[in-house]
Amino acid sequence: MSDADARWLAAAACLAERARPLSRPNPAVGAVIVKDGVVVGRGWTQAGGRPHAEAVALEQAGDAARGATLYVTLEPCAHRSERGPACADLVGRAGLARVVIGSGDPDPRTSGGGIAALQAAGAEVFLREDPASRASLAGYLMQRGAGRPFVTLKLAMSLDGGIALASGESRWITGPQARAHGHRERARSDAILVGGGTLDADAPRLDVRLPGLEERSPQRLVLTSGAAPQGWTSLPSPESIRELSGVQYLLVEGGGRAAASFLAADLVDRLLLYRAPILIGAGRRAVGDLGLTDLGSAHGRWRLADRRQLGSDTLEVYQRAAREA
Repeated sequence: MSDADARWLAAAACLAERARPLSRPNPAVGAVIVKDGVVVGRGWTQAGGRPHAEAVALEQAGDAARGATLYVTLEPCAHRSERGPACADLVGRAGLARVVIGSGDPDPRTSGGGIAALQAAGAEVFLREDPASRASLAGYLMQRGAGRPFVTLKLAMSLDGGIALASGESRWITGPQARAHGHRERARSDAILVGGGTLDADAPRLDVRLPGLEERSPQRLVLTSGAAPQGWTSLPSPESIRELSGVQYLLVEGGGRAAASFLAADLVDRLLLYRAPILIGAGRRAVGDLGLTDLGSAHGRWRLADRRQLGSDTLEVYQRAAREA
């Protein structure tokens, strides 16, 4: 893949962010049409899943799409639907010279079929399995591949790993910038989960309180063997996330026992660690017992993906490390 192809696919992946999570139940896809180095069309999956990113970009490009290159994060769909035409057909009829695809589609209705349809229409097709594209599709690919949502565990803590005083007081450990970033993460999630103890002690709202994004508050879940209050859904165990319908991205916010249960079940794909420059000492810990029997098994599980300053607090983002076969 050329440097230019990589840059345009990265741009398409950034556009895909605009679709998340409103595109559910469809994946959040981004598309860019480029001709002679100039963007003539761009799009992302619209709310409710239609129209698809390619259709939006093609409508914007119009006749300029002929002879151009389409960069799209996911293989164009090959199956027709009552909700709209197959994107592979739309792209094929547009007369594009090249199509660069960031990730193949594991949906059996399309897998390989979208590429074949584009080639039959005369386009030169390149499948890249691009990291940026696949990262933008993490929830969709996880749901298709493992039958569960992509799980992010968020922990806001002191320098010494505390999330609350011994009395339970936890407002506020982090500052306003870190809290705003946390609300952004809520707005990007389909569902959000806390443990039953946190629900009882704190009665959290778990809504999005950023101007203009209030309507993106995610579905609220509680990890408990008991009944959930009105407006909440109870899950008896971390494994129960496999039974959630339409959830590609799950944000786990706490507390310590809920965090430990998801980590022990090996169901966390991404860690958000917000660290405030304070020391709590004795108090409630960010993560409960993981059942580790030796330190060796704790190593090699996570890789640092990002680190940034949010006011006086520090955010560290860790991704699950690739496991050795």
